[in-house]
Amino acid sequence: MVGFDPKTADKETLTAEINRLKKEKNAVIVAHYYQQDEVQEIADVVGDSFALSKYCANNDADVIVFCGVHFMAESAKILSPEKTVYLAEARSGCPMADMVTADDVKRLRREHPEAAVVCYVNSSAETKAECDVCCTSSNAVQIVRALEQKEVLFIPDKNLGSYVASQVPEKTVIPYEGFCYTHNKITVEEVDEVMALHPDAELAVHPECRGEILDRADFVGSTAQIIDHCTKSDSRTFIIGTEMGVLYELKKRNPDKKFYLLTPRFVCPNMKHTRLYSVYNALAKGQYEIEVDEDIRVRALGSLERMLELGN
Repeated sequence: MVGFDPKTADKETLTAEINRLKKEKNAVIVAHYYQQDEVQEIADVVGDSFALSKYCANNDADVIVFCGVHFMAESAKILSPEKTVYLAEARSGCPMADMVTADDVKRLRREHPEAAVVCYVNSSAETKAECDVCCTSSNAVQIVRALEQKEVLFIPDKNLGSYVASQVPEKTVIPYEGFCYTHNKITVEEVDEVMALHPDAELAVHPECRGEILDRADFVGSTAQIIDHCTKSDSRTFIIGTEMGVLYELKKRNPDKKFYLLTPRFVCPNMKHTRLYSVYNALAKGQYEIEVDEDIRVRALGSLERMLELGN
C-alpha cells in the first residue's frame, strides 16, 4: 500500500494489511506466549518455542514469521530449511542463549569426557550443533533420565539444570552458569509478599526460577504446562511465576479464574520488542530473514531429533 505507515496505522487497518500479505505470501505467523497481547491476537498459533517450530515444520506455508526471540526462529529454520523464516524483530535476542558458545561446549567436553551434554533449547544453533541432545523445560527431566551416561553437563541454564538434578538424583548433573535474567531476579521476599496477599492461591512457577522459589511452589513446569495445570486445576486463584505475557492465554482459557503475577518485574524486554508493525514489516519488507549454515543446521537437527527420540 503506497504511503502506508504501519507505525501510525490504526489497529484494524494494520491487521487487515497483515492478513492480506499473509495470504499473498502463503505465510504463517507464530507467537510465543510471552509476546504482547496484540501479537498473540494476530498469530495463527501461540505456544512454547519448540512446539511452534514443530508446528511450522508440519505446516504447508512457504513463509514463517516468528514472533519470539532469535534462537526460536533459528529452531524453526533448522526444522524447515526449505522455508523462508523471518524473525519479526531483529532486537529480540536471548541473553541466556548468548551466555554459552560452541567453544564453551568443546571446552566442557574436554573437562568431562565421559559426560553427556544436554542443551536447553534456549541456545544458538551453533551451540546445539556441539551437544548430544536438546531439551525443553517441559521434558528436561525425562531427557536426562533417559540418557545412558551417569554424568550430564546441562547448559546453559543453571536453574533448570539444578531443578533437573533434584529430580534425577541417581545421576550427576553439572549445570552451566547461565540464567534467564527475567526469571533469575525474582526474590523469596517477593514470593512471600504476594502469597500473604493471596493465601488461598496456588503458586505455579517456571523452573528457570531459582531453587528457593521453586521450593515454595505448588506447581513447577514450563509455560505450556503452567497453562495446562491452571486450566485443569479446581483452584480458582493462582499466582503465576513466569513472564507476564502468559496471562493473556491464561485469562482467555479461564475467564472465571483469577490470576496474579508473582511480581510486576516479570517482564522480558526482548520478547516485548515485537509489535504489530514488526509483523507487517516482516511480511512487506522481508525482514529479518534467518539463515543457518547447513553443516551447523544438520548437526543441530541431530540434537533436536535425539530429543524427540528420547522423549518418546
